Amino acid sequence: MSAPKLTIPDLAGKAVLVTGGSTGIGAALVRAFADQGARVALHYNVSEAAAATVADHAGNAGGTVHLVKADFSKSDDVRRAVEDAAAALGGLDGLINNAGGMVRRVAYEDATDTDYDDIMNLNARSVVIASRAAIPHLKKKGGFVINTTSVAARNGASAGAGLYGSSKAFVSNVTRGMAKELIPFGIRVNAVAPGLIHTPFQDRYALPGQLESAATVIPQGRVGHAEDCVGAYLFLASPLLSGYIIGQVVEVNGGQLMP
Repeated sequence: MSAPKLTIPDLAGKAVLVTGGSTGIGAALVRAFADQGARVALHYNVSEAAAATVADHAGNAGGTVHLVKADFSKSDDVRRAVEDAAAALGGLDGLINNAGGMVRRVAYEDATDTDYDDIMNLNARSVVIASRAAIPHLKKKGGFVINTTSVAARNGASAGAGLYGSSKAFVSNVTRGMAKELIPFGIRVNAVAPGLIHTPFQDRYALPGQLESAATVIPQGRVGHAEDCVGAYLFLASPLLSGYIIGQVVEVNGGQLMP
């Protein structure tokens, strides 16, 4: 027997842009919000086939998903993606800043200006640009911004991923500052910090044996899955459930880090 579906009534009909929505946590979020009856814009860059598959799944489940292609390392693309999403959905009630990636592993000693720019533009600058583009739409009725940060924002990240971790620390603090500025307009800003989650991100960037060794020290005894993160985002998106939660970073890591 399948598990009963969780229904969060105030998410039905909401217009939500999920950036980086074609794989991993983003794909799980697109499916989850569509299952709640939200109208979703799925942003992707190179993973077109994966994005189409996610959209088809949501459509078969009765959801509505619009695809938006953009390179989030480029500010003009970011702005265009937000405007395209708002046009397709008839406005925006929520923005989930989930696009990002390690780009490459590079030690601080060896990092060049190009390494810094590539990593910060994708993970940090894109959050600021996307949020700024979304704010005029969100101000119309109030809404939410949920940023995806990382456990790496707190623990310094693994070898060669320091710049990535620093970019996520930026996102965590942007969340707090933005929350203070936007709550007078009825826009709630929070973040989710996934721990070690087995997604295509880890398939690409994990060090040899990293997932296996990490599982031995995570109190829950396993690495996470994308679906483990979904509940935190749904919770933060719902005023019914989290209307008085502002500027918080929800850690989802199986006990890997207990700040």
